[in-house]
Amino acid sequence: MSTDDFLARFGAAGQRQPDPVAAAQQAMRNPLPKRFYDKAEALERDGLFHVALDGRTARTPARKPLAVASRAVADALAEEWQAQEGQIDPARMPLTRLVNSALDGVADQDEAVRAEIVRYAGSDALCYRAGEPEALVERQDEVWNPLIAALEERLGGRFVMAQGVVFAEQPQAVLDAVAKRVAAIHSPVALAGAHNVMTLTGSTILMLALAEGLIDADAAWAAAHLDEDYQIGIWGQDEEAAERRVIRRKEYDAAVLLLMKG
Repeated sequence: MSTDDFLARFGAAGQRQPDPVAAAQQAMRNPLPKRFYDKAEALERDGLFHVALDGRTARTPARKPLAVASRAVADALAEEWQAQEGQIDPARMPLTRLVNSALDGVADQDEAVRAEIVRYAGSDALCYRAGEPEALVERQDEVWNPLIAALEERLGGRFVMAQGVVFAEQPQAVLDAVAKRVAAIHSPVALAGAHNVMTLTGSTILMLALAEGLIDADAAWAAAHLDEDYQIGIWGQDEEAAERRVIRRKEYDAAVLLLMKG
């Protein structure tokens, strides 16, 4: 099977899904083709880094060259393709799926994507706090408050905190400052990474804190799952939920790479 045949048959896996678990499950339902190439590598051509399969540039589902401006991203893409053994499994290619989405979708809808990121800031998960138990309240304050304060200093404004599920409207000045930061993410690839980090963490605050270097990827992931981990500490972890979290973490790591290196 040629590169073009593969992308024509499995192109849907390259479109961004709201739920990465659903994307992986859908990909696994498709019959998987045999690996048809010997070597995947990143090659510099025309000012971009192309993912080449036996020297031929791979293409997105919309038949655009699978090529990016970042050597680090291209190398990671090539590694993902090279790691396929026997069969090509899109469920094991989160970075390829996300870059396809960036090149085929985000590049033509960047303003809508930016607007959605700003809207998320208007109801950010980190701004909604538990009223009890006391141990969870203290843990949220301990982990979330310092990084929010650090980001507020960068933005020049303060977020409004709320308890429970009662909506708290954020100051327009803060949302305008968030919009300015998001507007500075010029690359469609980096913007796709930013959007997916936000979606997978439920937080524009965490995404911006990561982009600003105020927190690292592991700490941002842990902060996003603070409530979940608290419940796991009490009740234990469901095996199926644990598997879903592993899949989400792989999607998250791919998104972080694009946000930071794209």
